[in-house]
Amino acid sequence: METVHTTERLDRLRSLMKDNKFDVYIIPSEDSHQSEYIAPCDARREHISGFSGSAGTAVVTLEKAALATDGRYFNQASKQLDSNWQLLKQGLEDVPTWQEWAVEQAEGGKTVAVDSTVITAPDARKLAEKIKKKGGGRLVGHLPNLVDLVWGDKRPPRPNEAVKVLDIKYAGKKFEEKVEDLRKELEKKKSAGLIISMLDEIAWLYNLRGNDIPYNPVFFSYALVTPTAASIYVDASKLSSEVRSHLGDSVHIRPYEAIFEDTKSLSASLELEASPSSEPDSAIPKRKFMISTKASWALSLSLGGEEKVDELRSLIGDAKAIKNKTELEGMRQCHIRDGAALSEYFAWLEEELAAKGSTLDEVQAADKLEQIRSQKENFVGLSFDTISSTGPNAAVIHYKPEPGNCSIIDPKAIYLCDSGAQYLDGTTDTTRTLHFGEPTELERKAYTLLLKGVIALDKVVFPKGTNGLALDTLARQFLWEEGLDYRHGTGHGVGSYLNVHEGPIGVGTRVQYTEVALSAGNVISDEPGYYEDGNFGIRIENIIMAREVKTTHSFGEKPWLGFEHVTMVPMCRKLIEPELLSEREKKWLNEYHTEVLEKTRGFFEGKDERTMKWLLRETQPV
Repeated sequence: METVHTTERLDRLRSLMKDNKFDVYIIPSEDSHQSEYIAPCDARREHISGFSGSAGTAVVTLEKAALATDGRYFNQASKQLDSNWQLLKQGLEDVPTWQEWAVEQAEGGKTVAVDSTVITAPDARKLAEKIKKKGGGRLVGHLPNLVDLVWGDKRPPRPNEAVKVLDIKYAGKKFEEKVEDLRKELEKKKSAGLIISMLDEIAWLYNLRGNDIPYNPVFFSYALVTPTAASIYVDASKLSSEVRSHLGDSVHIRPYEAIFEDTKSLSASLELEASPSSEPDSAIPKRKFMISTKASWALSLSLGGEEKVDELRSLIGDAKAIKNKTELEGMRQCHIRDGAALSEYFAWLEEELAAKGSTLDEVQAADKLEQIRSQKENFVGLSFDTISSTGPNAAVIHYKPEPGNCSIIDPKAIYLCDSGAQYLDGTTDTTRTLHFGEPTELERKAYTLLLKGVIALDKVVFPKGTNGLALDTLARQFLWEEGLDYRHGTGHGVGSYLNVHEGPIGVGTRVQYTEVALSAGNVISDEPGYYEDGNFGIRIENIIMAREVKTTHSFGEKPWLGFEHVTMVPMCRKLIEPELLSEREKKWLNEYHTEVLEKTRGFFEGKDERTMKWLLRETQPV
């Protein structure tokens, strides 16, 4: 990873700030839909700072600049940021949040500005209150985005990829039924309607998929659902006759840019609806439109501001996170195919490095894995950039090797591969750490402690109503006993042929994980890790699905839940220290490897001797 020089970009931005009388300018990572992964044209924070990680916020004043990011990216950011930038390591003691840093810079009545389409309404309000409380000026929602002006004609064009219909055999439920379910919720809440801004929610609701954002099968759009009407705001040129036929007459197509004009009109119509009669106490209770707490400040303002909208956790996000039977079976099947692809890749890589002594860099290896995956049934593409990392690069949690800027894989060092794919029937995300030589005692111990954590979360049984925060320590406990830990969550939600990171559920310390209990049908990752900067990194990741389980008793007369693992890839035998495993853990591991062997051997028997030999060896009982 190379340092990116940003002096010229910052000079141009500060010139624009002075022209607009802004003292502080905020550049979030997200796009207008609060997407975690974004299209190249929306990578404004990366352009201005040089930091390419998926999470972080840049704050620029007329004299200083700061970049805030979380523990996954401390190592990466320290390498990519030049001397213009101060790195705010979020979560560390005595390190201010980006909000606190921005508020401090605004003291003395200074004006803070941000593009109102890329910050949520709740975040904007909280920030404005903090600025005012500390003696700062006002928070201005400004368009156009100043970084876009700095970027100029070098900014990548907005994608315009075709939208496709997801067949019911993969979706499992007609979109008309999903819309009807949503309308029932609107009726319960006596709502005028819901404006939807999250791209994966729109794709899921209407059983459509796109390709506007790399690795995420979504398309730029907004949607509106009322008790009597439904609209999608999208560039009509993206829609084929098949898509139009799929949507039928029940869904109106509106231009993407018309959303703000239409929401202003909708808000005005509600004002007329609530006009009082001659009797002062006979006014009709005013209905409101609902928006997600992830909706932009601009969208909230177009509806009249916080007093005229109901902001709540997304109804669609909650429903989407509970997979139906078809989606769950799709997850099982795509992970078997994907597991076979990974086994084939690891067997090939071991032969190339250890037997043939070939020289391969991290990108060449990742390309080979993609080529193998692409041969599998229902393959669409990758679900994120493959993390193919050797030795010290494995300690960079979200490492991204690039052609000409990556390392040769060292067969005598740890190799970490975190990768996934999009299939028509599901989304995969698997991490395996391997060693092709002789691992050190510390590497074996660290790996085995993580394996114990993976097993602990996999086997837990818990009452309905339990959230992801309550389960987080299960995966960390064995590291904690040694005074070790990791700076990322233990698990994230996974979409069904959608975003590989899907809210609102997960396992970790994020506040959002305390807001929603885990439910049967949730699909999450189980991925503890251990990292030594400059030395090595280890992570193991399985995908697990929550389901109801039978227990001897039923305290509180409530259902009890457990997990079903679907990832079908062996653990690395060389890195396991059997003496550190309990008999219960050995039993789990042996049963897991038997399952992996039985479900994937059919891809190789009589066809691929190399992979079959590797698979038999790696799944031997401990």
